[in-house]
Amino acid sequence: MSIEDITIVITSFKSEKKIKACLNSIDNNCKVINIENSNNQEHKQNIEREFKNVECILAGENFGYGKANNIGLNKVKTKYALILNPDAKLLPSTLNQFLIAAKEKSDFALIGPNIEKDSLNQFKNNEIKTVKFIKGFAMFFNLSEFKEVGFFDENFFIYLEEIDLCKRLIKNNKKIYLCKNIPVLHEGGHSHDSSVDYQMELSRNWHWMWSSFYYNRKHNGFIFSSIIMFPKLISSIVKFFLFKILRNKKKKEIYYQRCSGLINSIVGKNSWYRPKV
Repeated sequence: MSIEDITIVITSFKSEKKIKACLNSIDNNCKVINIENSNNQEHKQNIEREFKNVECILAGENFGYGKANNIGLNKVKTKYALILNPDAKLLPSTLNQFLIAAKEKSDFALIGPNIEKDSLNQFKNNEIKTVKFIKGFAMFFNLSEFKEVGFFDENFFIYLEEIDLCKRLIKNNKKIYLCKNIPVLHEGGHSHDSSVDYQMELSRNWHWMWSSFYYNRKHNGFIFSSIIMFPKLISSIVKFFLFKILRNKKKKEIYYQRCSGLINSIVGKNSWYRPKV
């Protein structure tokens, strides 16, 4: 096995500055597919001109995390794929460590890495353990294990789609591993450029509530999901009126979006909200 057996899939949106640091951290012998959730021709031209190992596919609109990643995964021709966030960076040993873990645990469906907040903070052991889920910023796929299960549920726009995928894998007796010896730097919550922070914050709040209800309803039923999410609805309504009284426009809008996302999910509407950027 070599790194040429891996294709990296990166979904981006308004990430022009962040994604270059990510791409610079990837060995140029490794093929990369960048799914850009827009029709930004300039982004495509700049990325493909600067990085010869990258194919940039313009989605044409903002499909979110799951659907865009599915577009990339369905184009992968190699045995393995690595889903990577634009605000993540690899270290020189990362891809080889994924391959070592894949050889040791050849029955895997997914392998997740250690989260490296600091490149000097290395784990001192090679522990690989079975887990029920891994985080979505870096997910190493053994593609042959997904024929029955499929990839991400495209009803999710953002949030919980990777947890949903892991749950479906476990239900189908597939193996998920976490390897502490695989280092990946991850900022977290910084996949987009800072100029769109507020609009992305509104979108995150809407979708977190929508996805939370949808996920719980999907796996545990409507009544269970309603019981779990009802206190969050009440809390959001109270805080909306509190910040309205206090004339805090930004906080009021955030809690309005939380209410809206949850109510839309309860009544069965699709995950329609998109950031206004």
